[in-house]
Amino acid sequence: IGILVPNLLDIPAVARSAEAIGFDAIWTSETQHEPFLPLALAAEHTQRIELGTSIAVAYARSPTNLAHIAWDLQNASRGRFILGLGTQVKAHIERRFGMTWDERVAPRFREFILAMRAVWDAWQGDGRVNYRGEFYKITLMTPFFNPGPIEHPHIPVYIAGVNEHLCRVAGEVCEGFHVHPFHTPKYIREIVLPNIEAGAKKAKRSRADVQ
Repeated sequence: IGILVPNLLDIPAVARSAEAIGFDAIWTSETQHEPFLPLALAAEHTQRIELGTSIAVAYARSPTNLAHIAWDLQNASRGRFILGLGTQVKAHIERRFGMTWDERVAPRFREFILAMRAVWDAWQGDGRVNYRGEFYKITLMTPFFNPGPIEHPHIPVYIAGVNEHLCRVAGEVCEGFHVHPFHTPKYIREIVLPNIEAGAKKAKRSRADVQ
């Protein structure tokens, strides 16, 4: 059972209380507040509870930008961080964030995650990155910008979605899927779970690999 935390000033007290009561996770969302800063504070004031975003907007940032944020939070929390990402929709990306939108949402999102992981692999490995995709190309990582390896390098990535295409992306390359708050049991049974399973099968994974 998780708890969605309030604004930044309340985080230390709420985080300590949530852990003491026995909650399993603390989640933040990118709505009225920035989603990552509260989790840095929560990491400092807790020892056990998991910390995650539900969700942060991927297309408001670059893969390398998010790689840095997640790497630092994973290190600060000693392996308790979950990176939850969503695409948002065209109007918000273009008009609220001032970024570009591409109608090929699922292929781009899949590549975003793979590019981000390529950066993590470089930091945990020999420092070299050479990711070349259709949407992202990341080929430069000098020692000055490389934070180096951490104790818990595997960062779970959860994504949010409402259609079959993003469900398949989750099954193929993610550790978890955030179901939209407005849903029905029928939609979960008939759309979400079968498509997560289809994506997992494509990647030779099991549906059990996706929370």
